[in-house]
Amino acid sequence: MPGASGRVLVVDDNKVIRQLIRVNLELEGFEVVTAADGAECLDVVHQVRPDAVTLDVVMPRLDGLQTAARLRSDPRTRDLPLAIVSACTQFEVDSGLDVGVDAFLSKPFEPAELVLLVKRLVDSRRRDGDDRGDRREHGDRDDHDDPEGRQRADGRDEQRGGREGAVPDVLERDVLELGETERAGHAGG
Repeated sequence: MPGASGRVLVVDDNKVIRQLIRVNLELEGFEVVTAADGAECLDVVHQVRPDAVTLDVVMPRLDGLQTAARLRSDPRTRDLPLAIVSACTQFEVDSGLDVGVDAFLSKPFEPAELVLLVKRLVDSRRRDGDDRGDRREHGDRDDHDDPEGRQRADGRDEQRGGREGAVPDVLERDVLELGETERAGHAGG
């Protein structure tokens, strides 16, 4: 039944990737709305009212990291679960963490990994409670439940601005492997 699992806003400039993500999430019961770039995402996010957003990084007009930063700065979307689904560099991962992205999934990805990631993001939002979501829509915060920041998609706490144990995702291995590759490449130069 569409919508039973939640509503996801998928943002990617590649139509094939948008459709791939859409089909895999719809097969799992999610309602999916798509946007071709960050500017379109910001135009529709308040009408769509998604339970989670997936963002590509490299897009025209407004990239995924800038979009994430704008979503975090808006009181109505500051607690909206955000995942970067992209072939990220370590710099992009660090930048994503700095703006408050909740999770990362490296392209190319396995459909099962995508579905698991989105389910965890949507579940983390539901754990916050419906009344908190209503307050969030009106720009009110309920920080006493999580005074130090946000819950990570995997249920562990993440400190705002803190870098300890930094990568907030069930797919840490991809990001960590990328980091090792980046460091190895810079060690010789």
